[in-house]
Amino acid sequence: MKKILTVLLAFAVAGVAFAATAKTAKTAKADKKQTVEFIIIESEDYDAGKEDTQLTQGISQFLGMEPKVTKVAVSEAKKDPKLAEMDYSFLPLYLVKKTDAIKEKLAQHIQYGVAIEKDEFIALPKQTRQGVLPNKEAKPGVLELFVMSQCPYGAMAENKIIEAQKAGKLPEDKDIRVRYIVNYSDKDGFSSLHGSAEWEENIRQLLIAKYYPKKFWKYLEIRNKDYRSSRWDKAMEEAGINSKKIMKKFDTEGVELLKEEAKYTQEYGVNASPSFLWEGKVVLDFGGVAELEGFEFMNPSAPAANGQAVPAGSC
Repeated sequence: MKKILTVLLAFAVAGVAFAATAKTAKTAKADKKQTVEFIIIESEDYDAGKEDTQLTQGISQFLGMEPKVTKVAVSEAKKDPKLAEMDYSFLPLYLVKKTDAIKEKLAQHIQYGVAIEKDEFIALPKQTRQGVLPNKEAKPGVLELFVMSQCPYGAMAENKIIEAQKAGKLPEDKDIRVRYIVNYSDKDGFSSLHGSAEWEENIRQLLIAKYYPKKFWKYLEIRNKDYRSSRWDKAMEEAGINSKKIMKKFDTEGVELLKEEAKYTQEYGVNASPSFLWEGKVVLDFGGVAELEGFEFMNPSAPAANGQAVPAGSC
């Protein structure tokens, strides 16, 4: 997701530059913009897999052209010989009709693999902030929250769930699971954005979720008050968890559990905390998940229990 935001920012910044150039141009020829033709392949099942109008405008501004948009349902795109061989593993898929001018503008994006050159189009895959993974296994009613255990925004997302749980607002027919963002290699072991203390905390939380599932959210409620404290043992004690039992499994079962998390997050391409995966198929950000029925309480702009608004953001 951070790569996505970087590309979006590049489009937006460049768009401002193009706009400024257009305003200062004095000739009629300069004022008349060319047209960029988009074909946007959309999901038929989820709104998150449809056009992102901000992205459309951002790309158009970057190119200095006026957008002409054609939307195509993915089932129809697969029947079109010109579109059938595209990669539809993430929707929406943005395609731009290739011209020499557009190819020149997107030369660096093509060079770095952000854009992919085809016969008639230039594809811009996985560029939206939210999207649909149609090829993944469906998990009806399951919301997975991906966090880094020492990310303030991840803790905020968890706290929203805890507040809803205490207020009796959690949808009874939905299953909420916490997943952990971490990197792993056989050569270098684990690495996490906030250092070794973070992935070590990930392991402890995975073990608590497995052996003390009824006390897991209570532990998070206590731990998130000072998630970077080294006194995790006090949080366990207060939550009624046997810390010695957890630590006996840390270097064996705990490590293996975290390896599985690293594999899982890589499989879904998640690297921003918090991120959400709805029903195994829909990638959502902090604000997008609040649009799901039953999860309105996740709105990051809604006041928390302490009366303060929760800022939206990610690690």
